[in-house]
Amino acid sequence: MLSFPRLLLLACALATTMVIAADGNLTFKSSEQETQYHRLIEEFRCPKCQNANLAGSDAPIAQDLKQKTYELVQNGRTDQEIRDFMVTRYGEFISYKPPIKPSTWLLWFTPPMLLALGLMGWLLRARQRQGVSTAPLSSEESWRLKQLLDGSSVNPQTPQQNDQEQPHGR
Repeated sequence: MLSFPRLLLLACALATTMVIAADGNLTFKSSEQETQYHRLIEEFRCPKCQNANLAGSDAPIAQDLKQKTYELVQNGRTDQEIRDFMVTRYGEFISYKPPIKPSTWLLWFTPPMLLALGLMGWLLRARQRQGVSTAPLSSEESWRLKQLLDGSSVNPQTPQQNDQEQPHGR
């Protein structure tokens, strides 16, 4: 009798082989078409998974899109024709590499601009720090520093006040 972990492992192995077999059944007229197909399914994003391409997704919509891509490749369509078809049908979201146009300027140019602004701010701050000079310590600050370095507790009174104190006669 199989234990639950072994049964789960067996189910995962069978599911994986079924997915591999689904893509393995595709036949191409030439190696160029097969290369074109694999390049395109790597380039297109799965509408359901959002962070996976069609090649890495097992979602039903990804399977449908792979099949449609296969059909378009078999019909002799060019890469650009297939991209145009997918973008027309699913929008710019389908592509991991959206074109540079006014509607995508924010997507393309915001990260470099934020990086440039951050570097400029960092440089300005570094220059301001170079111009700051430190004033020498006062006699009270020097005395407190000496007390701290010697390891004795710091009395909040200044050295002049300590000299003026009278012993308590204990």
